[in-house]
Amino acid sequence: MKTIGLIGGMSWESTVVYYQLLNRLARERLGALHSAELLLWSFDFARIEALQAAGDWVEAEKAMITAARNVEIGGADCIVICTNTMHKMANAVQDAVDIPLIHIADATAAQIKKSKVRKPLLLATRYTMEQDFYKGHLRDRHNIDVCIPDNQGRTVVHDIIYNELCQGLILPASKQLYLDAVSRAREDGADSVIFGCTEVGLLVSQGDFDIPAFDTTQAHAIAALDFALAP
Repeated sequence: MKTIGLIGGMSWESTVVYYQLLNRLARERLGALHSAELLLWSFDFARIEALQAAGDWVEAEKAMITAARNVEIGGADCIVICTNTMHKMANAVQDAVDIPLIHIADATAAQIKKSKVRKPLLLATRYTMEQDFYKGHLRDRHNIDVCIPDNQGRTVVHDIIYNELCQGLILPASKQLYLDAVSRAREDGADSVIFGCTEVGLLVSQGDFDIPAFDTTQAHAIAALDFALAP
């Protein structure tokens, strides 16, 4: 088994889900007492969030590169960035190390392509919804065009991620706000949902929708373990 290098803590609430998923998947595939071989670099998210809010992506990129190099030095065979938003600097991170980076958008695209959806709705941080690093990756590499919520929906989705989900707060009222945002987008043609922030799956699940829902955290963990177990 290859060693998976996780860059997490952004937030740790979803990094916990990665840890659980990877170990459960390893046990399901290998049986008995097997678990995943992992290395974890976990940030103090307050530091990263401050850089995001200030738009200081240069310093954020430096921090991510340092983390990736440290994980590589520690013996990891691949890099897994446990957040969608920080894939903004995925190319720079990949260029800084000699081990492969498993891109969360590639993992998500593999799941989407198995379905017949045409217009997935992206629920994510405002950075991921409004900037092109994620949407463009899906479009240019996988021919998948996504839509995003209206401005009200983007504000609600973003604020709930940072003010609640990243702080361990799971509120029924907020879940309804997410469902409302999806309902409005469906009126404009959205036919599926991408949980484009690794915390979104803490609040909603496939069971809340009668259209396909793609959990990027789950897709990413599956892709990482596929790599770890490949010959």
